[in-house]
Amino acid sequence: MSLGLRSSGSYGSLLENGVSPIQAASARKASKMVKEKDKERLFLWICKFAGRKKVGMLFLCAISAAVFIWVLYVGKGDDSPEGNAVQGINVNESMSIDDSSPLISTAASALGLTTNLALPPPPPSYFLGYSLPEGHPCNSFTLPPPPSDPKRTGPRPCPVCYLPVEEAIELMPKSPSPSPVLKNLTYIYEENISRFGEFGGSDFGGYPTLKQRNESFDIQESMSVHCGFVRGTKPGHNTGFDIDEADILEMEKCNGVVVASAIFGNFDEINEPADISTYSKETVCFLMFVDEETEKYLKSSGKLGSSKMIGLWKIIVAHNLPYTDARRTGKIPKLLLHRLVPNARYSIWVDGKLKLVVDPYKILERFLWRKNATFAISKHYRRFDVFVEAEANKAAKKYDNASIDFQIEFYKREGLTPYTEAKLPLTSDVPEGCVVIREHVPISNLFTCLWFNEVDRFTSRDQISFSTVRDKILSKVDFHFNMFLDCERRNFVIQKYHRDILLRLAPPAGHVQPPPPPAPILEVVSEKVVSPPPSRRGPGRRGRDRKTGNRRHRKVVVGSKDMDTAS
Repeated sequence: MSLGLRSSGSYGSLLENGVSPIQAASARKASKMVKEKDKERLFLWICKFAGRKKVGMLFLCAISAAVFIWVLYVGKGDDSPEGNAVQGINVNESMSIDDSSPLISTAASALGLTTNLALPPPPPSYFLGYSLPEGHPCNSFTLPPPPSDPKRTGPRPCPVCYLPVEEAIELMPKSPSPSPVLKNLTYIYEENISRFGEFGGSDFGGYPTLKQRNESFDIQESMSVHCGFVRGTKPGHNTGFDIDEADILEMEKCNGVVVASAIFGNFDEINEPADISTYSKETVCFLMFVDEETEKYLKSSGKLGSSKMIGLWKIIVAHNLPYTDARRTGKIPKLLLHRLVPNARYSIWVDGKLKLVVDPYKILERFLWRKNATFAISKHYRRFDVFVEAEANKAAKKYDNASIDFQIEFYKREGLTPYTEAKLPLTSDVPEGCVVIREHVPISNLFTCLWFNEVDRFTSRDQISFSTVRDKILSKVDFHFNMFLDCERRNFVIQKYHRDILLRLAPPAGHVQPPPPPAPILEVVSEKVVSPPPSRRGPGRRGRDRKTGNRRHRKVVVGSKDMDTAS
């Protein structure tokens, strides 16, 4: 009687070459015992001729050699171009060594030892900056002297030494910059907003107490701070400044470079970026935030269609705006962009009145990567003192004067002083805040969160609160910060007029400019030149002196009525 045996590709057959499994197992066991006896004989033979102390020293030397080889391997990884990237080491909860472990285990196995080395985790990989090659033109680049024309004293652009866009793209860091001290930043969400101890704030940004404000400037490894959108777990979802789900998903796909701008209250015309490389058009997210009023105008004018694109700009419509002031609303995408595009690495903010005319990668290379900075902003072209800036805002009626005075007095009580050379190398306390260039790492994200909180608590004039936030953070950590010249900013953005000014400057539709009036005709009478009589609307002279030909000089007595009229 034959047995039906099923052969399976997964498990194999029960008989291998006519040998039963029991016989095969016995053979393997016998072979293993022979190998172990051989190892024991080798060990006894070494002990017989070398002695126990020498054998121990031999073991110690072998292990030391294996560790030395591993250290050399790790050191080789430390010399990588990115700074301190360690290759061949996978860091999980348990450590595994890919390339160096065979060396250690081979040496240990030869001695009949079992190894279970637990090596310390390698440091994370960070971008630590770079220097251009020796002799590079940008290393010796200097600004030309200002024009000698005394009439041209206003702001103007100046030359900037950019790298070609292909070289800038090649120099884009593969790793993030280090964030000093702060490694983990989270944001406060309040289902029921607390207004206890209210001192400024809003339903959008919350009402952080002064104690919470002070604690937010005490930099820790892990922090949770107010940063707008406090009423929802996800920015744009019932938080105020609400955004359509499709647009939120689009923004989450932005995982590289973002260029962002905003127009609220139909205040500006959309300016199309110029001189943008093909690579940037394919890889950079150009986001233009607008409100419903601006969206309505764009649709009615035929500029915005179903694609929600205007040139390179992706139009993102924000609903349920938290502020009535369009300028304050504009601070949300300007300062909280890292919350709206959580996966982006770098961003360039430009105000709605500006037109970008240089490729984003060239700007990032020049003002961030080459400077090894995580935040860059231009200085004001004229003012560098907060107190002077506050008075200029009051004179221009940019905000309620009493509110500006209150904010300045509050900062003075905290220690704000006029700018002096003692603050060097900081060269200014007042930014030209229409352009912000930054890397989205925890420390720069914290900076813009706290800057927004000051704007939310006090006035919307962010130039006034800028230096207070900057100096408080710099007093705790080495924040890599770059304030560049305003003329350099004007090199890569062109300032346009606001829409209301453009409407006033443009002639009305169908209006034909009348020709200039003809020159007055001179009549010759008896060889005397007689000009036409003066117009009644002309400036003329006052009172009786209006008569033609009256050349008498009237005597004016001090204190008389005529004296008052003349003055």
